[in-house]
Amino acid sequence: MMTTRIRTLSTALLACGLAFPAAADWSIDSETSVLHFLSTKNAQVTEVHKFDSFNGTLSDSGKLSVAVDLSSVNTAIDIRNQRMQDMLFNVSKFAQATFEANLPESMMNLKAGEVANGNVDGILVLHGKAVPTSFSVTASKVDEGTLTVSTTAPTLIKAESFGLAEGVAALQKIAGLKSITTTVPVTFAVTFEQ
Repeated sequence: MMTTRIRTLSTALLACGLAFPAAADWSIDSETSVLHFLSTKNAQVTEVHKFDSFNGTLSDSGKLSVAVDLSSVNTAIDIRNQRMQDMLFNVSKFAQATFEANLPESMMNLKAGEVANGNVDGILVLHGKAVPTSFSVTASKVDEGTLTVSTTAPTLIKAESFGLAEGVAALQKIAGLKSITTTVPVTFAVTFEQ
């Protein structure tokens, strides 16, 4: 009797699922999305860099998953890109950085034209280290199929937290610099499409 009920319930749930398919996940539009970070050398020269390749998904329940291809680091100088890939990120061993979080309900339940501000708290995994990380963002529902999320302030990422201080020191030495800061501001503006 119990088996029959479970089978009937399973069939009913399956039928509902087929009749009302779940809305598709949201995906980052790589053409319009940007991820920047700043570095400061010799105490006063600050430069803006970016990653050219990253992707991510956002479920209707708010589960966010982002992966950044660390070999796509773009500092506008080829030799510096290569040195960062090899000496800092060690891309042969740690090819990606990932960020996983749950977006607050206030950001997921927006109607077209509405905007919400808040924090997205999650886990950033970089260079084999998982560190709780928070981003202060604005989410805007452009239309039914487009959601934009952008930082309202930079998030400070500390090289020491991810075991990257040694890599920063190696870059400083090979480039003959007096200093490179080990705290890096990160900003982004991403568009999710359904």
